[in-house]
Amino acid sequence: MVFAGLSHLFWARKEFQAQVPDLVTDTLPIDKDGVVVASGAVEMMLGAALVVLPKERRRIGVILAAFFAAIFPGNIGQALGKRDGFSLDSDKARWGRLLLQPVLVAWALWSTRD
Repeated sequence: MVFAGLSHLFWARKEFQAQVPDLVTDTLPIDKDGVVVASGAVEMMLGAALVVLPKERRRIGVILAAFFAAIFPGNIGQALGKRDGFSLDSDKARWGRLLLQPVLVAWALWSTRD
Protein backbone atom coordinates (compact mmCIF):
# COMPACT_ATOMS: atom_id res chain seq x y z
CA MET A 1 0.00 0.00 0.00
CA VAL A 2 2.83 2.40 0.79
CA PHE A 3 4.41 1.65 -2.60
CA ALA A 4 1.07 2.16 -4.36
CA GLY A 5 0.60 5.44 -2.52
CA LEU A 6 4.05 6.63 -3.54
CA SER A 7 3.23 5.82 -7.15
CA HIS A 8 0.30 8.26 -6.91
CA LEU A 9 2.75 11.02 -6.00
CA PHE A 10 5.58 10.27 -8.37
CA TRP A 11 5.86 7.90 -11.34
CA ALA A 12 2.19 7.06 -12.07
CA ARG A 13 0.48 10.34 -11.26
CA LYS A 14 -0.87 10.97 -14.77
CA GLU A 15 -2.04 7.36 -15.08
CA PHE A 16 -4.10 7.68 -11.89
CA GLN A 17 -5.64 10.94 -13.10
CA ALA A 18 -7.30 8.96 -15.91
CA GLN A 19 -9.30 7.12 -13.27
CA VAL A 20 -10.72 10.19 -11.53
CA PRO A 21 -14.36 10.63 -12.62
CA ASP A 22 -15.32 14.07 -13.90
CA LEU A 23 -18.22 14.02 -11.43
CA VAL A 24 -15.73 14.30 -8.57
CA THR A 25 -14.02 17.40 -9.91
CA ASP A 26 -17.31 18.89 -11.10
CA THR A 27 -18.88 18.69 -7.63
CA LEU A 28 -15.92 19.18 -5.28
CA PRO A 29 -13.43 22.05 -5.08
CA ILE A 30 -10.50 19.84 -6.12
CA ASP A 31 -8.83 18.98 -9.40
CA LYS A 32 -7.87 15.50 -10.62
CA ASP A 33 -4.29 15.90 -9.44
CA GLY A 34 -5.51 16.80 -5.96
CA VAL A 35 -7.68 13.68 -5.87
CA VAL A 36 -4.72 11.53 -6.92
CA VAL A 37 -2.45 13.07 -4.28
CA ALA A 38 -5.10 12.68 -1.57
CA SER A 39 -5.82 9.06 -2.45
CA GLY A 40 -2.10 8.33 -2.55
CA ALA A 41 -1.70 9.81 0.92
CA VAL A 42 -4.57 7.65 2.19
CA GLU A 43 -2.98 4.53 0.69
CA MET A 44 0.36 5.33 2.33
CA MET A 45 -1.31 5.92 5.69
CA LEU A 46 -3.27 2.67 5.49
CA GLY A 47 -0.14 0.73 4.52
CA ALA A 48 1.86 2.27 7.34
CA ALA A 49 -0.98 1.65 9.80
CA LEU A 50 -0.97 -2.06 8.94
CA VAL A 51 2.69 -2.19 9.95
CA VAL A 52 2.74 0.02 13.04
CA LEU A 53 -0.67 -0.87 14.49
CA PRO A 54 -0.77 -4.68 14.38
CA LYS A 55 -3.52 -4.87 17.00
CA GLU A 56 -5.76 -2.85 14.69
CA ARG A 57 -5.18 -5.00 11.58
CA ARG A 58 -8.78 -6.16 11.35
CA ARG A 59 -10.17 -2.65 11.61
CA ILE A 60 -7.62 -1.29 9.14
CA GLY A 61 -8.49 -4.12 6.76
CA VAL A 62 -12.14 -3.07 6.83
CA ILE A 63 -11.14 0.54 6.15
CA LEU A 64 -8.88 -0.62 3.33
CA ALA A 65 -11.72 -2.67 1.82
CA ALA A 66 -13.97 0.41 2.03
CA PHE A 67 -11.24 2.45 0.33
CA PHE A 68 -11.02 -0.07 -2.52
CA ALA A 69 -14.82 0.06 -2.84
CA ALA A 70 -14.78 3.87 -2.80
CA ILE A 71 -12.38 4.10 -5.73
CA PHE A 72 -14.35 1.59 -7.81
CA PRO A 73 -16.42 4.37 -9.48
CA GLY A 74 -13.13 5.70 -10.84
CA ASN A 75 -12.50 2.38 -12.55
CA ILE A 76 -16.04 2.42 -13.95
CA GLY A 77 -15.54 5.99 -15.15
CA GLN A 78 -12.31 5.03 -16.86
CA ALA A 79 -14.09 2.19 -18.68
CA LEU A 80 -17.14 4.26 -19.64
CA GLY A 81 -15.03 7.24 -20.69
CA LYS A 82 -12.63 5.01 -22.64
CA ARG A 83 -9.70 6.74 -20.92
CA ASP A 84 -6.33 5.06 -21.26
CA GLY A 85 -4.15 4.54 -18.21
CA PHE A 86 -1.94 1.77 -16.87
CA SER A 87 -1.88 0.07 -20.28
CA LEU A 88 -5.67 -0.18 -20.14
CA ASP A 89 -5.92 0.96 -23.73
CA SER A 90 -8.83 -1.14 -24.94
CA ASP A 91 -12.40 -1.71 -23.86
CA LYS A 92 -11.57 -5.33 -23.05
CA ALA A 93 -8.70 -4.28 -20.77
CA ARG A 94 -10.65 -1.48 -19.06
CA TRP A 95 -13.73 -3.65 -18.42
CA GLY A 96 -11.54 -6.59 -17.39
CA ARG A 97 -9.88 -4.35 -14.80
CA LEU A 98 -13.26 -3.95 -13.11
CA LEU A 99 -13.14 -7.63 -12.18
CA LEU A 100 -10.00 -7.02 -10.13
CA GLN A 101 -11.57 -4.52 -7.72
CA PRO A 102 -13.78 -7.04 -5.85
CA VAL A 103 -10.68 -9.23 -5.53
CA LEU A 104 -8.84 -6.34 -3.85
CA VAL A 105 -11.75 -5.81 -1.45
CA ALA A 106 -11.77 -9.51 -0.57
CA TRP A 107 -7.97 -9.55 -0.23
CA ALA A 108 -8.05 -6.61 2.20
CA LEU A 109 -10.57 -8.42 4.40
CA TRP A 110 -8.99 -11.88 4.11
CA SER A 111 -5.40 -10.79 4.75
CA THR A 112 -6.30 -8.86 7.90
CA ARG A 113 -8.66 -11.37 9.49
CA ASP A 114 -8.01 -12.64 12.99
